[in-house]
Amino acid sequence: MPPPDEAGGEPDAAPRGLGQMTRTSGANGGGQQGSGKLPRKRFYRARAHSNPLSDSHFPIPIAPDDVDLSQHYPRYFPADKGEHGDGDGDAEAPRIRFADVGCGFGGLLVGLSPLFPDKLMIGMELRDKVQVTEYVKERVLALRASNPGQYDNISVVRTNSMKYIPNYFGKAQLSKMFFLFPDPHFKEKNHRRRVISMHLLDEYAYVMEVGGIIYTITDVEELGIWMRTCLEKHPLFQAVPEEEIKVDPVVKLLSSATEEGQKVARNGGQTFQAIFRRISLQEE
Repeated sequence: MPPPDEAGGEPDAAPRGLGQMTRTSGANGGGQQGSGKLPRKRFYRARAHSNPLSDSHFPIPIAPDDVDLSQHYPRYFPADKGEHGDGDGDAEAPRIRFADVGCGFGGLLVGLSPLFPDKLMIGMELRDKVQVTEYVKERVLALRASNPGQYDNISVVRTNSMKYIPNYFGKAQLSKMFFLFPDPHFKEKNHRRRVISMHLLDEYAYVMEVGGIIYTITDVEELGIWMRTCLEKHPLFQAVPEEEIKVDPVVKLLSSATEEGQKVARNGGQTFQAIFRRISLQEE
């Protein structure tokens, strides 16, 4: 079944903190508990931008091992069997493998889920808890209810990925990271707010396995050049060859799965991709 159309201090530490994926009645009547009815986007106002350098107040896990995955992926982590699965000491518990940074309304996650049904994925969004992330939560719960056995591998959390990536993922945990149509922060003084930079690539390299892939796309040429240049300069990333990009099923979703990508396509706009692989250095 194809995915439906896109319709002043540090945060408090939380020992169980991805942000609970619970059934709610939806903001402003946007969703219905357990009904399988998709939420209506018009009930969820979204701010176009958020300042990633400002202080925000939301729970964060102290460390990756403190994340309670049963709140997000109950099929894989039944609550009555604890956060680490069924207790089988010989079986390695699944881990989150894909991260969509700035996931917006969750279109990429919905598109990726059936392509990689055994990979756990998380969307990370900074904008207001009761708006964008709440919409994604309602959307995922509705998809699970109307498609039993599907979409159990995706979830969302409100957090600041520019500050707290190491709180959510361990070393070499992720195999894919996505940065789709990020805020360009046009003014030079705000370039430090961009989600791709040399120092942030250090953190992304830490949580990515060797061979893992970073996908970026934008419709702003200057930002596209900026992201590609940062990746080219970083010693732990290498451009994926064009022949591999052409056969990667994920690449098509970069421009078609999200609301931003669909808007660019409708307007006949141009996009700029930078797709790079995490590589190893001998001294690692």
